[in-house]
Amino acid sequence: MADALGHGAAPACYRRRPMQCHVVHRPGSYDRLILETHPEPSPSEPLASDAVEIEVRACGVNFADCVVRMGLYASAEKYVGWPITPGFEVAGVVRRVGAAVETPRIGDPVIGVTRFGGYTTRLVLPTAQVFPRPSGWTDTEAAGFPAVHLTAWWALFELAHPRPGAHLLVHSAAGGVGQALCALGRIAGAEVTGVVGSATKVEAAHRAGANRVEIAGPGLEDRLRASRPGGFDVVLDATGHETLAMSFRLLGPGGKLVVYGFHSMFERGRGRPNWGRLVWGWLRMPRFNPLDLTGANKSLLAFNLSYLFDRTDLLTVAMADLRRWIADGRLGPPEVTVFPFARAADAHRALSSGRTTGKLVLAIEDPAAGGTPESPTLPRPGAGPRTPG
Repeated sequence: MADALGHGAAPACYRRRPMQCHVVHRPGSYDRLILETHPEPSPSEPLASDAVEIEVRACGVNFADCVVRMGLYASAEKYVGWPITPGFEVAGVVRRVGAAVETPRIGDPVIGVTRFGGYTTRLVLPTAQVFPRPSGWTDTEAAGFPAVHLTAWWALFELAHPRPGAHLLVHSAAGGVGQALCALGRIAGAEVTGVVGSATKVEAAHRAGANRVEIAGPGLEDRLRASRPGGFDVVLDATGHETLAMSFRLLGPGGKLVVYGFHSMFERGRGRPNWGRLVWGWLRMPRFNPLDLTGANKSLLAFNLSYLFDRTDLLTVAMADLRRWIADGRLGPPEVTVFPFARAADAHRALSSGRTTGKLVLAIEDPAAGGTPESPTLPRPGAGPRTPG
């Protein structure tokens, strides 16, 4: 079958089958994720000249997706509204390209980054948001890579700029972003201390690159201070009000606290907002006065990548760095747990439990191979402690 724009034969993955996507029509719990089927557009439908159409094979799941589903993600309301399809990252095969696109070519395996809309079997993106899939990586590994590593790259190399030999403290070090921070921290030449929520997560943080791992709980601040009496050069914290004041106290002179999330405001294992907990978390959130920051000789930095999609120049630089580190063997594929595409709600439930490590990924059935991926074995709801990454 020839491509409508004359760019060669369509890949073998092309099938005249309906497109599927998960849609959230109004905020709420896990059952708000509705898998919808839509007619597949005609292959003759024109693409923008710089566009790439991807037959999606896998899509990454992030905690931000859970916040989107609950209706509490500000950029989702600003840029999309309701209904919305969550998802920031996909991996798949190029199905069509616009007239001005030279690379990638039809049939190429790629990674795509998107501001929402990733939980789908077909996605059209600007060329600037599409990158080659690393050689030897699976689709699920590739789909679990960009969001967490771009977050870690921005935190470390755009904001914190740790020097070789710097001492980093990474909260939730066994989670997706936490593992990426450990790996990139080591690439930066830093000594990395990770904090995890339970003993079962210690090894995952070590595998990611943490030199030392502490378990959250009573006496954590004293243990961290004893391990680094001069204070940390950079602390990276997405936990929120439960740890931010401590994180600031643990900084050494000239230290930088980088904030990129507030997980502790959300009740573990609960699919919908606990408004009392959210209000209590907001009231307990530390307030940092510029005069106090100056006197303490410490910095507070914060960001949300979903507001930066227009900065394709920075995306290009970040992905170039990450791809170079993959090519020279300093950065490997993420640790992923795979769910069938139809079970996005189960993936959200597992991620909200606080008991997972690494990245969660939704895998879409390959029509050429048949079958669907097996669901992972996860702890029963309510089993074990509910602790952050």
